[in-house]
Amino acid sequence: MREHVTLTIAFYHSRLDGTFSGGARPLAARAQQSAMPVVGLLDSVGDTNTLPTFRNGLNELGFAVGRNVVMDVRSTEQYDRLPALAADLILGSPAVLVALDGPSARVIKAATTTIPIVFSIGGDPVELGFVTNIGRPGGNISGVTFFTAQLLQKQVGLMHELLPKARAFGVLVNPQNPRAVADLASMRAAASTFGIEIHAANVLAKRDFEEALVALQSKRIDALVILGDPLTMRERASLADLTSHYAIPSMMYTRQFPEIGGLISYGASIVDATRQAGRYVGRILKGEKPGDLPVLQPTKIELVINLKTPKALGLEIPPNLLALADEVIE
Repeated sequence: MREHVTLTIAFYHSRLDGTFSGGARPLAARAQQSAMPVVGLLDSVGDTNTLPTFRNGLNELGFAVGRNVVMDVRSTEQYDRLPALAADLILGSPAVLVALDGPSARVIKAATTTIPIVFSIGGDPVELGFVTNIGRPGGNISGVTFFTAQLLQKQVGLMHELLPKARAFGVLVNPQNPRAVADLASMRAAASTFGIEIHAANVLAKRDFEEALVALQSKRIDALVILGDPLTMRERASLADLTSHYAIPSMMYTRQFPEIGGLISYGASIVDATRQAGRYVGRILKGEKPGDLPVLQPTKIELVINLKTPKALGLEIPPNLLALADEVIE
């Protein structure tokens, strides 16, 4: 579902493309808003947990939406809509721009070299061309990264511990994601150390999931690894249902996957990263420059296992893997 939400604006009308735009507002309301800094946020995940977590980070620095800051949010599931939404945000003269995923960050960075930008992404920001230096980014941009490549290597190792006889893993890839090629290369490099072959299937929308899983099963995969992407994050419940239906042991990068029935997850805490992004926005609103703020790296990596799922798959989780888990869902 696509949406455009301008927080603190009370009136909306629906466009034909499914987004929303602010309608007429009273003069007093416009004057009150103009006195507050505007935070423009672009997102292609559409995760309802994201905005409250981001606002928590802002609150920690003394900023409350509607009291002393305005949040202008644009969200779309269609990557080709991101440039238009970014341009729309910039027309609102934001004090800071925020991108909570890689595709949004790439578009926001291309849209301005002057407005401060804070990102929360899964890839290496140097490799992606967002910053030139992790410790001192320079320019108008900084944020939080999950460093997905290193996490992918660990994900492969954990799945190998779970299935030591496995010889082939399937991987779901969204080719529209700017880091898809690098992530897949990291996955193949890690898998080769265990003698595991990687078979990739492209998914561009939810409707592609089932066909991709059937195609991967025809290649006799032993397990599935789901790469980080706004699409897979948004549709994690569908992926949990389908991998259960097709009895495919599956690993995802977010704890929200096993929480809704998936088998296992390993990755940085998205909640913590989003809160940190909110804190960085607060620091910038207080006068700090994004170029002076080091890109933050994960401080909380979580291994979460759902014990109900392996029973349905006829699997037994090795004791050493259970011992490593940060949380086991009974």
